[in-house]
Amino acid sequence: MPRILGVDIPKEKRVEAALPYLFGIGPFRARKILNDAKIDLNRRAKDLTDEEVARITGIIQANYVVEGDLRREVSQNIRRLQEIGSYRGLRHRRGLPVRGQRTRTNARTRKGRRSGVGAKKK
Repeated sequence: MPRILGVDIPKEKRVEAALPYLFGIGPFRARKILNDAKIDLNRRAKDLTDEEVARITGIIQANYVVEGDLRREVSQNIRRLQEIGSYRGLRHRRGLPVRGQRTRTNARTRKGRRSGVGAKKK
């Protein structure tokens, strides 16, 4: 199982599908990285040589913010919004949808399970 930036990527998948296991890399970026590294998109991750893995790692480190650094950056942005008391920060603090979605119905993923209000009938 090849390790890229401390993350084990699945060895049986194609490299193009395995790279998005890194936080901050999606399908588009994975294709771009592999094109820059001159690696075939259809190769399996287990078939990569150490030199190819090093090339991929170098390109990612040089051009993209991924994994721990990206998670830290996102959490700092949310913390900053909360500290300055913005509307978005308030929504983050209360655990409600941040981007203007309706909450009268739906929004269950963000709000959590319904709390029962009425009394149960026998």
